[in-house]
Amino acid sequence: MIIHQLALIKREIWEHRSIYVTPMAIASIVTLGVLAMLVFASGFAAELDLAIFGAQNLVGEPERIAALTAFFITTSMVFVVALAILTVFYCLDSLYAERKDKSILFWRSLPVTDAETVISKLITAIVVLPTAAVIGIIGTHIVNLIVMGIWVSMKGGDASVLIWGSVSLFDNWAAAFIALLATGIWMSPFIGWFLLVSAYTKRSPLLMAFMPLILIGIIEPIVIGTHIFAEKVLARGDHFPLIRTDNLDRFFDEEEWRVAEDAISLLTHIDVVQFFTSPATWAGILVCGLLSTGAIYVRRFRGES
Repeated sequence: MIIHQLALIKREIWEHRSIYVTPMAIASIVTLGVLAMLVFASGFAAELDLAIFGAQNLVGEPERIAALTAFFITTSMVFVVALAILTVFYCLDSLYAERKDKSILFWRSLPVTDAETVISKLITAIVVLPTAAVIGIIGTHIVNLIVMGIWVSMKGGDASVLIWGSVSLFDNWAAAFIALLATGIWMSPFIGWFLLVSAYTKRSPLLMAFMPLILIGIIEPIVIGTHIFAEKVLARGDHFPLIRTDNLDRFFDEEEWRVAEDAISLLTHIDVVQFFTSPATWAGILVCGLLSTGAIYVRRFRGES
């Protein structure tokens, strides 16, 4: 079973190059954006000299850590948006494409069950895609730190203090890895739904996946007068129980530019126990399991067309 899963996951990576091409493309775009920002900022030489001198001698280490952490959050959000889009299109294409190009006939000739195939695609969506995004985030952070370090050194600043001495790499990367994996688990009901649609629909999987969700959200308040589906399903992302507080702006005090000491580390905003003890988390996993089981059943008895 494990050997089959590893082989099937390798197949997914081989067949869907977007799994690793997308993070590489986003990393290149973010790095070019940082370079453009530094080139633009270089036009303000006097202001930069004052800012670098002040940051190096007057600003405390917590403020520098918070500033770089806020920068990393901003650059990482690009990967999060790209990951969400990539996950949707991967799930909708994964079972639909093999029927469209008839490759399902070849895969059915191998000693691999339908359950193993669907589970491999589920694991790819929930685990592999976020892991690829985290690798892209880590690579981008390292390259940007090198670029910013060289730039600060050229401006006369001490890069070992302003850049390398003021960044919590493990904290940022561990928080990103935990958050993206937890997001995959939290949004797993949608992943299961997309796989079911991909296994069943004959055409336009994107339309067939989102049209029922939108129609239910529109019809429910008109017919029943409630908004339960919109609040509990469509707005599921707004109730993410992993984050202790939604106010990540606590990096800086509202009255003065000083950092709240307990808010610097991203890991302090994450509560894994709260996430896994939330009934909504396990309800989502259960729904994902039911929908994935439906995808297995449909793939087994669905025609190749």
